Amino acid sequence: MASVSARHGSRRRTINEINMVPFIDVMLVLLIIFMVSAPLITTGVVDLPSVGQAKRQPDKVIEVVVANDESLKLRVNGKEVARSSLKELASRVNALQGGSTNAPVIIAADRNVKYEQVVKVMDVLQRAGVQRVGLAVKTTGT
Repeated sequence: MASVSARHGSRRRTINEINMVPFIDVMLVLLIIFMVSAPLITTGVVDLPSVGQAKRQPDKVIEVVVANDESLKLRVNGKEVARSSLKELASRVNALQGGSTNAPVIIAADRNVKYEQVVKVMDVLQRAGVQRVGLAVKTTGT
């Protein structure tokens, strides 16, 4: 029995600790690389809206309503102005904008309208030079 315990005591124990030296070396090399390369990176310019303009409502909001039967209605500030076809849409919206291509145009469609029809309306407006085209979040009753 004595020989068994002597043999047991002479075995090497495994170490369950993580060797941190290679990890620290890698982190120091990465730190040096980032410290050297940081001044060389060019910064981009972000154009943020100012606070004064964010709360100001636009003077005229033009809304294009796409109905279930794919007919189009034009509204200005919530009041219905005219009905339009897809071919006439660009000229009518340009006339309602009054030469200002920066007036916002919102496309509102019922949830049952095909997405393809909404994309066609967006395409017609963008080809006509309308710069601010948006989509209404809520469904509208037509």
